[in-house]
Amino acid sequence: MENIKYAFIILLIVTLALCSTQRSVAQRTQIKGFADASAYYQKGKASFALGEQDLFITSEITERLSFLGETVFKYSLDSPTDFDISIERIILKYNYAGNHSILIGKHHTPVNYWNDTYHHGRVFFPTVDRPLIFSEGIIPLHTTGVSLQGQNLGRIRFGYDLMVGNGLGSGDVQDNNIFKSLTAAIHIKPKDGMRIGASLYHDVISKGSTIHNHYSGVSTLIPTKVNQNIMTASISYNDSIFSKKYELLAESSMVMNKSDSLGMQDALASYVYAGLRVTDKIIPYIRFDDIRYKNKEVYFLNNNVQSFVGGLRYELSYLAVLKLEYQHVKNRQASTTDRLVFQVAVGF
Repeated sequence: MENIKYAFIILLIVTLALCSTQRSVAQRTQIKGFADASAYYQKGKASFALGEQDLFITSEITERLSFLGETVFKYSLDSPTDFDISIERIILKYNYAGNHSILIGKHHTPVNYWNDTYHHGRVFFPTVDRPLIFSEGIIPLHTTGVSLQGQNLGRIRFGYDLMVGNGLGSGDVQDNNIFKSLTAAIHIKPKDGMRIGASLYHDVISKGSTIHNHYSGVSTLIPTKVNQNIMTASISYNDSIFSKKYELLAESSMVMNKSDSLGMQDALASYVYAGLRVTDKIIPYIRFDDIRYKNKEVYFLNNNVQSFVGGLRYELSYLAVLKLEYQHVKNRQASTTDRLVFQVAVGF
């Protein structure tokens, strides 16, 4: 009898220890923040600007279920003295087998490398701002829906994302029609530092839908139903040779918008980024952007635009970066914009 009692006590202690260990894993929550500020010179005038303050939360609810939340506090486009709060991502992820997971919530649409890799913390951006494909509204930034995801599968570290969600003319709580957006993305990592990817995005945007560009603040009323397909290819590469690190990122997206009145209209948007780490902390870089539309474009603003960016990035640490950058942008109307920007970006 005594042996049974002692065995029971030992079993109880082991059980409580295991539960305590699992609970500590389940309760592991990390809260991080990111912020940036800048000074810039444009058209003979110097200005100071606050960027975004990003609150980034991750939590392991159970061994298989996790949470990711991202909330951004940023300046208001309607008032230069007010700030807006934007829920950028809310994702519940369930790892159902190996490196395969199901995710539900508001995602960054995995339609191109930049949108799939970088969140809103500019400390991780290789340049001061995102490429023009974002400010011009080419990329569908967010999708609220459900997706299947696989990561680092096999020797080539294959990955995939299959997503269905609310379309571009819809919001985060309701779809405005019966159509759903579909995203299929794949990538491989054949060697350390290299990622090659491709994706297809399909959506049907109902007549009368209002599309609001998250970054430019421009709202567009769609006069006719539009069938949209976006094909994107990308390659990123970081290589270390003789203690020097080369950075390369190139992406190209072809957008096919088909309407009943004008038929198929194509738009092509591309950018190429290259950087060289001359020391552990100093990286000079350049980036070229090019976006071209057809004359009868019904969805976008139909304004061909090109840009050149050249800058110097100084990494004080992994979470503190200084950038000095020259930006030159030219559009179809032959108007040009030149700006010199100094940015401080930190993580905490």
